[in-house]
Amino acid sequence: MNSLDWIVLGVTILSIVSYGVYKSRGSRDIDDFLLGNKSIRWWTIGLSIMATQASAITFLSTPGQAYEDGMRFIQIYLGQPIALVILAITFVPIFYKLKVYTAYEFLESRFDLKTRSLASLLFLIQRGLSAGITIYAPSIILSTILDLNLTLTNIIIGSLVIIYTVSGGTTAVSVTQKQQMGVMMGGMILAGIFIVKMLPENVGFGDAVNVAGHMGRLEAVDLSFNLSDRYNIWSGLIGGLFIGLSYFGTDQSQVQRYISGNSIKESRLGLIFNGLLKIPMQFIILFIGAMVFVFYQFNAPPMIFNKAAVDDVYASEYAQQMEELDGQYLDVVSEKKKAMESLVEVARDEDNAAISRVRENIAGYENQEKEIRDQAKELITRVNPDAETNDTDYVFITFVTEYLPNGMIGLLLAVIFSAAMSSSASELNALASTTTVDLYKRSIKKDGSKKHYLLSSRLFTLMWGLLAIAFATYASLLENLIELINIIGSLFYGSILGIFLSAFYIRYIKANAIFYGTIVSQTMVLVLYNYTDIGYLWFNLIGVSATIAFGFIFQFLLFIGKK
Repeated sequence: MNSLDWIVLGVTILSIVSYGVYKSRGSRDIDDFLLGNKSIRWWTIGLSIMATQASAITFLSTPGQAYEDGMRFIQIYLGQPIALVILAITFVPIFYKLKVYTAYEFLESRFDLKTRSLASLLFLIQRGLSAGITIYAPSIILSTILDLNLTLTNIIIGSLVIIYTVSGGTTAVSVTQKQQMGVMMGGMILAGIFIVKMLPENVGFGDAVNVAGHMGRLEAVDLSFNLSDRYNIWSGLIGGLFIGLSYFGTDQSQVQRYISGNSIKESRLGLIFNGLLKIPMQFIILFIGAMVFVFYQFNAPPMIFNKAAVDDVYASEYAQQMEELDGQYLDVVSEKKKAMESLVEVARDEDNAAISRVRENIAGYENQEKEIRDQAKELITRVNPDAETNDTDYVFITFVTEYLPNGMIGLLLAVIFSAAMSSSASELNALASTTTVDLYKRSIKKDGSKKHYLLSSRLFTLMWGLLAIAFATYASLLENLIELINIIGSLFYGSILGIFLSAFYIRYIKANAIFYGTIVSQTMVLVLYNYTDIGYLWFNLIGVSATIAFGFIFQFLLFIGKK
């Protein structure tokens, strides 16, 4: 990082924040603040929905996911377009007809207040946790890479989001997300171009694709059926369909994006627009991760990408052992590079027998690399038992800071900050609207004026922003960050969706039955997650099915009890 990078980063972020404050100034009441006075056009809705999904975790973790495991992750999005078509046809007209501020208002008219409050609380728990992680995820990595204080980084990201979200509400969130999406995708595409240009002179783009393919990094679809496998076409289509229905149909951070449209048509177009572009966007980001993998086959990657963890070992009694491991690792990498050059040649000739022999040699080097890395991780754990040794989240940002030219580094960091801000803003906006409308206005202060609820919405936005910063400051890094966000969603979305599907389509199930059925279903999902190896995407289907099934059971028992 030099002064040019800091200028690019600072100007980009401050321009977005200033633009959001300027364009959304003058919110007069709760309609302006929570719904943008229903004036948002379809392309803004579509980009806002995409930006809400595309958190900093997307741009930090997804390339690392492809680097480590290939492009199988793309499968979790396969069911999303189907879900969006269903929602556009069914949910959108109902939300418009009822003129709701939040998705959960409908549940009271269909069931009762306690069911509405339960769904709201489940959402607040799930999204409140996610909001903290959305801030923490880029902070932990940026603070490590840039040698910044973690708490300070959390506060900077959180405060920037709070400024324009408290100021302008939904309008500020939506208009800034258009600019953020431009920065995010423009920066990533430029990064992809630079990666290809920095490959060795004798390795062209076609060669890079061949290498990625032969090394298993372009395998996007797995047709096998395995409940313990997180990524296959069945978990993607089925689990992805239900997580899509849950996320876009019941998560207020997304519902608020499209109910602010100025007509049913605009909202539907915004949803479909997102459905058409989401998979290509994720494909591009994963493909960039695959190209980073290819780049590091011809340029020595760090033995451990988490530099801070390595530095701790070098400052300890194990420094000499770590140095020896690093030397062994570089020797193996050097030999593997020669094998990679051979792979490029035989792949051009399409000599399958030769390709198999070279791949076998490369597999041997990869096993040696893994053994050395495992020994290094063991040293890291000895020095700091709490240190994060799963370093895939550091792969892309390490490449950016070590290889991209100055100016581009600042732009890519602006991408990460923009993504963190866009997702966090939507989450805070949704948390505030749900707290205000579904809890405060409905059960605590029922007779306030619109200006009173405008003030309370701003105060709740500030409250959730401060809570997110606090959670981010004291959080611990768990799994790969992109997976962690999806795991949290999968644990709660199914039960919430079960409530909504029962409300829309199953008239037999009444309020008490769905209330108790949801409690049992949510408990069952949490128990299964903790004590089984079921892939997390399946919990969306399990949660939905269990909520509806227990709803039927309780309704039958309650009916029998009346006889």
